Amino acid sequence: MKRRDFLKQCSATVPGLILMNALPSYMRGMLADGNLLQQQSLFEIFRDPANHYRPFVRWWWNGNKIEKAELARELRILKDAGIGGVEINPISFPLRTDDMNKPGVEWLSDEWIELLKFTLEEAKSLDMTCDLLVGTGFPIGGEFLEGEERSQIVVSAVKKLKGPLKTEFSLFDLLKEADPAITNPYSGRTMEILEVKLVPDPLNHMDEVINLSDQIKNGVIKVSVPKGDYAVYGLVKVQGFMSVIQGTPGGMGPVLNHYDIAAVKKYLNRMSDTIQQKIGPLAPKIRSFFIDSLETEGTNWSSDMMSEFKKRRGYDLYPYLPFVLFKIGSMGNTTGANILYPVKMGAEFKKMTDRMRYDFELTKAEIFEERFVHTFAQWCKDNKVKSRAQAYGRGYFPLEGSFELDIPECETWLKYGIGEDISEEKFMQYPWHLGRGNTMINKLVSSAAHLKDKKLVSSEELTNTDMVFNEALEILKIAGDQSTISGVTHPIFHGFNYSPPRAAFPGWITYGGYFNEKNTMWPYFKHYTDYRARLSALLQQATMFADIALLAPFADQWSEYGAQNEPFPTIVSPVYQALIWESIHQNGNACDYISERVINDSDIKKGFLTYGKRKYHTLFLIEVHSLDTITAAKLYEFVDNGGRIFCIEAVPDRSTGWNNYQKRDLEVQGWIRKMQTYPDRFILLNKPAADFLSWYKAVQEKYSIQPYVKIRTPKTFITQVRYQADEAELFLFNNSSSKHSASLDITFDKNVIKHKQAWLWDAVTGNRFKLELPGGCLQINLGPADSKLIVFDRNKKGNVWKENSVTGNNSKEINGKWNVEFRNYDGAVIKEELDQLTDLKELSAYAHFAGTIIYRNIFQVTDNKTVHHLNLGSVYGICEVRINGIDAGTKWFGRRIYPVDGLLRDGINEIEIKVVTVMVNYMKTLKDNVVAQYWTNLKRKDQPLQSMGLVGPVTIY
Repeated sequence: MKRRDFLKQCSATVPGLILMNALPSYMRGMLADGNLLQQQSLFEIFRDPANHYRPFVRWWWNGNKIEKAELARELRILKDAGIGGVEINPISFPLRTDDMNKPGVEWLSDEWIELLKFTLEEAKSLDMTCDLLVGTGFPIGGEFLEGEERSQIVVSAVKKLKGPLKTEFSLFDLLKEADPAITNPYSGRTMEILEVKLVPDPLNHMDEVINLSDQIKNGVIKVSVPKGDYAVYGLVKVQGFMSVIQGTPGGMGPVLNHYDIAAVKKYLNRMSDTIQQKIGPLAPKIRSFFIDSLETEGTNWSSDMMSEFKKRRGYDLYPYLPFVLFKIGSMGNTTGANILYPVKMGAEFKKMTDRMRYDFELTKAEIFEERFVHTFAQWCKDNKVKSRAQAYGRGYFPLEGSFELDIPECETWLKYGIGEDISEEKFMQYPWHLGRGNTMINKLVSSAAHLKDKKLVSSEELTNTDMVFNEALEILKIAGDQSTISGVTHPIFHGFNYSPPRAAFPGWITYGGYFNEKNTMWPYFKHYTDYRARLSALLQQATMFADIALLAPFADQWSEYGAQNEPFPTIVSPVYQALIWESIHQNGNACDYISERVINDSDIKKGFLTYGKRKYHTLFLIEVHSLDTITAAKLYEFVDNGGRIFCIEAVPDRSTGWNNYQKRDLEVQGWIRKMQTYPDRFILLNKPAADFLSWYKAVQEKYSIQPYVKIRTPKTFITQVRYQADEAELFLFNNSSSKHSASLDITFDKNVIKHKQAWLWDAVTGNRFKLELPGGCLQINLGPADSKLIVFDRNKKGNVWKENSVTGNNSKEINGKWNVEFRNYDGAVIKEELDQLTDLKELSAYAHFAGTIIYRNIFQVTDNKTVHHLNLGSVYGICEVRINGIDAGTKWFGRRIYPVDGLLRDGINEIEIKVVTVMVNYMKTLKDNVVAQYWTNLKRKDQPLQSMGLVGPVTIY
């Protein structure tokens, strides 16, 4: 380049760089992703992640009792802990908590908007990103909503009678029976009886039903019951039936009617107009508007619901509606009483109402998507702000609900059992959650993102209602790694409570993990945020690979049981569903969930089902009985062109919905028969009685489903995921056990890694090491809670990786008396000698300890050049080691093995081991602290005492 041209380029670039520095980190990242900035290498992005890749936190503005000085202080605390952004989340002030007489600020008031403006400016000065909750609490609503703008539900009330009998009862009795037992009913709800019917038990035909609705106006229902079993059905509409959960003044009151497009627009515009009239455009001051949990508790009605149903489905549902609905309980779930609650139905009548139930669920989901999700996404675009939402709940499309969103979101929880051995038998009893941080919705939402080629998938992460004050970093890592495997590329921790330092201990806690500077683990929290930031930065540059698709039987589930409250369904059908996708990944393949709409909108090309950039050569139907006729035809085209379908436990045999179903059933059955003429590509599989891992491996081998990484001995606690970036292949292997190590013997597909060098990228340290893989084979050890990121790219130079091996017989235990200093959380310091290392929960004097324990000892070394490693054995807590006064490092998960080359000397050596424990055992003893007692002794069941301290044996090798 000539000097003159170089100077011109520099002069043009400098103003652009100045402008770029004025933009938030996430905006600069977006421009860089669009090649408007000079690209960093993939490893540079990984090694030193920009702030917008770092984990965010949900920042609860408790009761909106907020002040500028404290807002600024907490932002800096979060920044120092490695947090890259905040989700501003106004929520009610927590119960059982002293508010210090601090006043709350009304949401959307001038004062609140001024505090919001201050927060956005402070965050920008710290290069932190802000998202903003729509409304307060969840689901969104407000006192200002009127009439039809408020959420509505239609429910059935059933009273059973035995005839012959003449009786009467008041409408009040039916209204009381119908009133749904939801979590947070609105005090201003109104109830209206739409119909009353006398129904025989069992019911075989609508001609048997006697309409008593003409008596409603009298306020008393008089019934002459013939001989036999009967029931009175009341169809009841409840308007404004639920209130915002944990809302704050200005955003409390009835929940919004998500089926009313005018109400949705009014609500959203009211929020954005009120704020922006005061402080100007919110873009780019905030990254996204966020919609929290759609826990709408079974809402199912709008003024035009039945007319929309008839237009879409082709028949009038209203006469049959009482027999389609189920009794509603907490969170909108259908209750167990449904088995005995309604009258029994004849087989044909039940078949009819089941099909109608599917039609009703489908209609609701369509209207919700069109009127709420689309409207929200468009509103965000109009305001030049990204859309982020948890677009799932009861009765919403679990895939398509996320299609229009810029940032789809799912959720990962902390539950006891994470890291433990979980049998399949127990999983069948408690599916979705047992032993897993990720929920089933994670895989569905991330699949939706992949189908729409979105790389940013966020998660409400580490939501904690069972393990509060037991936030061990190791458990956070295991749950977070499970989240990553399920497709999450950015965590938003749940959460950080706005809590002034002078607030009574332990502070203002709404719920969720105790992410607080008063937590014993807080000084070490940045170890975890650095780890997650590196993974997020890397995976957001790549695309998750999958060439296998799964179709869940949502149509059958909606028909028989009604739509469930995701991610916590009352009924999981089939119960083993999650074990299918997990087994696929545990055996070296990868999959996405798809839907009938995805299938119908796909192209068939060279044996692949192709949707956008996604291509699937294999499809598993998981106990699918019902298919739309268009879907069945498309599946035949797939099989006819070389694709392969495995039907687990059932072959589709009917169509979905009611109208003209006989003709459509025959069409589906005809397409199935055509597929069955390809017995090598349309295959019925029986599910195993147990051991889904081995079952899938056998299927993989029998039918030559080629894994991209062959795992010699798969294990249920070892799983993997593959991502693809420009000229790089990424493989992440996770060990979700807190107890077991595993020797991983794997072979990568040569076509995948061809002409590329293998590397181990360490997300804990940000370093990378060269791997030698003869024939694509790798043997590597995964310790408890460990993960390994293997990258294949075209870089050639770097340090060769050496595993910290502590095998062999040449070892020596450090024993004798240990001088131990107990620095309790309450400030007490006790010094003691211990003859042997012991789990503190087994020592009555220390079973309720929380804080820091320092273990000191001496040991003899004859030749320091022959000693290479120190193994602490079992450690419950975060540990730091100093040898001869020199820092040997910090370990916060897995095996506590330290390289000690250069730290030892011949003769006497001094060792100091610091262990930082969790808080829960101590919190259980604070009998006068209602907050501590609520979360440790009163919430559902007592939290168990946790193991603590250095257990050993401590050994040098």
